[in-house]
Amino acid sequence: MPSRYAQWMYDWEHRLTSVDDNRVVRPLEWGVEWTRDWPCRNGYRLGHTPDNPEKYILDYNRRIVATSDEFYSYTRPRDFRLERREVKVFSTRAVPDPKLEAKVKGTFGEFLRFTSPVKTPYSENNVVNARWFPARGRRAIVLLPHWNADAIAYVSLCRVLNLMGIAVLRLTMPYHDIRMPAEISRADYAVSANIGRTLDAVRQGVVDIRSCLDWLEQQGYNKLGIVGTSLGSCYAFIAAAHEPRLRVAAFNHASTYVADVVWHGQSTRHIRQGIEQQIDLDRLRQAWLAVSPMSYFNQFARWPRKSLIVYAKYDLTFLPELSEQVVEEFERYGLDHKVAVLPCGHYTTGETPYKYMDGWHLASFLRTAF
Repeated sequence: MPSRYAQWMYDWEHRLTSVDDNRVVRPLEWGVEWTRDWPCRNGYRLGHTPDNPEKYILDYNRRIVATSDEFYSYTRPRDFRLERREVKVFSTRAVPDPKLEAKVKGTFGEFLRFTSPVKTPYSENNVVNARWFPARGRRAIVLLPHWNADAIAYVSLCRVLNLMGIAVLRLTMPYHDIRMPAEISRADYAVSANIGRTLDAVRQGVVDIRSCLDWLEQQGYNKLGIVGTSLGSCYAFIAAAHEPRLRVAAFNHASTYVADVVWHGQSTRHIRQGIEQQIDLDRLRQAWLAVSPMSYFNQFARWPRKSLIVYAKYDLTFLPELSEQVVEEFERYGLDHKVAVLPCGHYTTGETPYKYMDGWHLASFLRTAF
């Protein structure tokens, strides 16, 4: 039986995950059309349409993991530019908070914009967006928020890091805030029942991160790191596994396989509802093998870096046992890392007082890790 504190925390998590009623249940789609321009084709011609889409996707995943440096390669963008514009919330909530809208009204920020090296059918999503928080010195990080984060989440953390002399590019992940296609009201296309599109979204996110590092180097920053939360943590790990320039990494809520989070997590129960009659967990794990952190520890271990792993003891979205498996892998590979365990859940990490605990762990690590 859970303790009274644990039950209180679980009840709080349930309330927070039940606020929004705009989650859409969609049926399973293999999404093979998203693979047409991918590398690692192994003899398949561009535009090839397979007879057996499941076998094709599973085989493709195995090829990607075996030659992942090719899959996550890219052509450096040539249209980097800074754009000054009014800050907007871009809420994905069923009922947006008017206080947040009022808070940012009339405020302006600087945003790095460039064309993503990964092209999708959505023009909004093809232009990368990263809010720029400059600082003097040579230290800079790329920060990735959580799934369905609005555009002002983590701004306070960015400003704290600025005070510590760390510049921050707060990257908008694919299909989020200003990059969200008009046809959706949540960042559903980043993780969904469409297998191929989810794979493509992670590839795009990782390539966008690497492109941001190119721009930071152009600005004179040569001590580079990354911080990712939840889905952003997944992107951050895969980017670090393929990017020797990242010497500091913080994974804020870490997990093993994308499929396990979707299958067991509270915030993704609508995805499971749409697909569980057509696929089981093991097949789903193989279908998203190429975008799961557990696939890339060999690659991650290629370069020395300092890492922080943060997870929550009462997490109902990234289950603690999955985070503990990540920690075990860091230990098995002998990687330089620290671990922080929060006495809360996934969603309650964003609530007082736990958000301050989380921020303290991240800031304290980054202050000394470089």
